[in-house]
Amino acid sequence: MQKTYYDPADLKKFGAIREWNQELGDKFFEYYNSVFEEGSLSAREKSLIALAVSHTVQCPYCIDAYTHDGLQRGVTKEEMMEALHVAAAIRGGASLVHGVQMMNKMNKLDG
Repeated sequence: MQKTYYDPADLKKFGAIREWNQELGDKFFEYYNSVFEEGSLSAREKSLIALAVSHTVQCPYCIDAYTHDGLQRGVTKEEMMEALHVAAAIRGGASLVHGVQMMNKMNKLDG
């Protein structure tokens, strides 16, 4: 049996964050749930965005949740993988573009 720091069963306990601060927990979930309602973007599109962001922030609970949610909303495995590659490209590009900061600093130090 594989051991991991993250217990997939903990995802079902997400609502328990209200227990130690009901007011803030309720406010968070009110906001969270309203974000995923149909709007200018469909719930399906939002689920796919959430899956991509989940990979970027490396949240295994979110990856599990939005893989499942996406499947329920008809998102294909090809769409999921493409979204993951978009997230990876943005993440990689963000790292690389910060190389300009290093270059600027080196140019000042080499002055």
